[in-house]
Amino acid sequence: MTNLSFTEISERLGKTHFPEIDVVIGIGTGGIVVSSLIAHQLSKPLHLIKVNYRNMDNSIKYDEPQLLKENTFLGNDDIKVLLVDDVSVSGKTLVFAKQILNFKDVTTFVLKGKNADIVLFPEIKECVNWPWNI
Repeated sequence: MTNLSFTEISERLGKTHFPEIDVVIGIGTGGIVVSSLIAHQLSKPLHLIKVNYRNMDNSIKYDEPQLLKENTFLGNDDIKVLLVDDVSVSGKTLVFAKQILNFKDVTTFVLKGKNADIVLFPEIKECVNWPWNI
């Protein structure tokens, strides 16, 4: 298991080139902390959606990702979105979230994994002990 500190994550975020965006949308619960860090760093508004597909041990919980809390904002062709989660294993959660949000211009971001436009730690393949997991 890899241990990452807030400092390591913050430093890597500071070196990351983000596209021009209008809003950060974090996928809860895994993406809440990192989307907050990014929204703060980029001085952009933050919205959260609650989507769930896996258990805390990364085992599959549902056949398909589920929206657990109703979406309170609608897609708008003029808004550029950064959609953030902590990890992407299959990409199903990101695809599902993009569909329910219905924005035209969405860039996906994860800390580790695959199937995202931006992966902050692509070199990490094993499980991570995130600093906010207490």
